[in-house]
Amino acid sequence: MPRVEEQKFRIGLVQMSCSSDPAANLEKALGRIREAAAQSAQIICLQELFRTQYFCRQEDARLFDLAETIPGPSTEALSKVAKECGVVVVASLFEKRAPGLYHNTAAVLGAEGELLGIYRKMHIPDDPLYYEKFYFTPGDLGFLNFDTRYGRIGVQVCWDQWYPEGARATAMLGASVLFYPTAIGWHPHEKQDFGAAQRDAWITIQRSHAIANGVYVAAVNRVGFEGPAGQGLEFWGSSFVADPFGRILAQAATDKEEILVVEIDPRQCDEIRRNWPFFRDRRIDHYGSLLQRWRD
Repeated sequence: MPRVEEQKFRIGLVQMSCSSDPAANLEKALGRIREAAAQSAQIICLQELFRTQYFCRQEDARLFDLAETIPGPSTEALSKVAKECGVVVVASLFEKRAPGLYHNTAAVLGAEGELLGIYRKMHIPDDPLYYEKFYFTPGDLGFLNFDTRYGRIGVQVCWDQWYPEGARATAMLGASVLFYPTAIGWHPHEKQDFGAAQRDAWITIQRSHAIANGVYVAAVNRVGFEGPAGQGLEFWGSSFVADPFGRILAQAATDKEEILVVEIDPRQCDEIRRNWPFFRDRRIDHYGSLLQRWRD
């Protein structure tokens, strides 16, 4: 039998819209996990903060009430469906770590329903309609990998996906796939002039992570419009999987809910790295300046 890291496995990406009812969103996600499992997905990833609409569009202290502990109600429900279906689940949650201390956290549930671990979002944005610094403390666990029944994976969250350092640090731990649960979309007043370029940049940076690190990249976005007309966000969906050569193997639409199921072959990572040996040729003896904010 081949080692687990050499065996092929199938990942599932759940792209869905969210209502204002967290309980309904959880039930929808549980149903989508079952659907993905029925399509032979073995590691299934939900979008960022799937239990709610994207509440970071505004700064409102009352919204801290949406947070929950890990383990907690969501991980309990997800662990049951993970065990029921024999699948691994990656789920982004609003974590209440302690009174006044909150994180944007991805929980990884194993195929027996066990909590394999958590990843806390490292890079926290603060932009119009993305006021995440008001809610989330930057992650303090570093960049991680998780060994699952089906393969070794890395997980980061949304804004992390723009940073090559995070992708490199995660890939260096041996993951075959980098998962990026995401909530990204268009400001209504920007879409006409910048929308196509913004979405293309989002796809391009993540394809570049796949190429530079010889890994699969799986980005899972939400879909639908959230917020008041003219002042909300139109999430552009477009969830996709890129292979270690940067080729897009599957991609969802910009405007509807979808489930993507894609086969992963970890041996492709080895094959690509033999021909493009970026890890071999890295000049680690001259990268110290990367630990500085800027070269003055």
